[in-house]
Amino acid sequence: MSGFLSEFGRFFKRTAFAIFLTAGLLTACTGSNGPAIKDPQAISDPIEPVNRIIFAFNDALDTLLLRPAAVTYRDWTPEPVKDSVQSFLRLLGTPVTFFNDVFQTEWDRAETSAARFGINLFTLGLYDLAADQGYPYHSEDFGQTLAVHGVDDGFYLMLPILGPSNVRDATGRAVDFFIDPLSLYTFIEDESLISINRALAEAVRFRSQTIALTDDLQANSLDYYAAVRSLYYQQRNLSILNGRVQQAAPSKADAEAFEELLQDEQVTLAE
Repeated sequence: MSGFLSEFGRFFKRTAFAIFLTAGLLTACTGSNGPAIKDPQAISDPIEPVNRIIFAFNDALDTLLLRPAAVTYRDWTPEPVKDSVQSFLRLLGTPVTFFNDVFQTEWDRAETSAARFGINLFTLGLYDLAADQGYPYHSEDFGQTLAVHGVDDGFYLMLPILGPSNVRDATGRAVDFFIDPLSLYTFIEDESLISINRALAEAVRFRSQTIALTDDLQANSLDYYAAVRSLYYQQRNLSILNGRVQQAAPSKADAEAFEELLQDEQVTLAE
């Protein structure tokens, strides 16, 4: 046991140093000109043919395996059980959220994450007691952290099995793995079954909540791939802004049109 703790300590210190160094360099190099928000209508997708092939593979996998499992889970699992599963998975993900709250200097949200973790440990994560105490759930990841510090998304990626992403968010996934205590434990101890079961549970739970949305999107989209790509960026923008709506500055053309409208109104009133 002492040998494991010693090895874990050394590994954690090396990993933490690399993470903080990377985050510091990225912040120093990019500056802080506000969150890097991507217009869903101006997405860079230079490897679209490859992405479409992976998208077709993911869609087939979803049709054959994931969606049937999600429908069964949604329709046959009692609501209290589904609530417990969701609460437990959220507890496991709280350390990652906490670290990213800190990286983003969102101190109030970091305090909420820490409180949620401590309170929900009393129920082993099977009940969201923290929400009852005024600590609502939120999630953060390193892709969002990079975006908050002004790092551009790069270009769009469709990852096998994992789904929509981009260069920045895919990099963030890798960093999140190394700041997740459970992921580190399963990696060091070679307990891959724990990680697999966790990923499957999260995938089925998430898919069960998006069945209606994806069905409607697929039925009403001329290009399902493009619709999913646009929706991904819309949702990521909201996540990066923590749900706040960004007020875009008016363009020069809009400003000139508004000025002309004011002038017309002044002429009308003078007459």
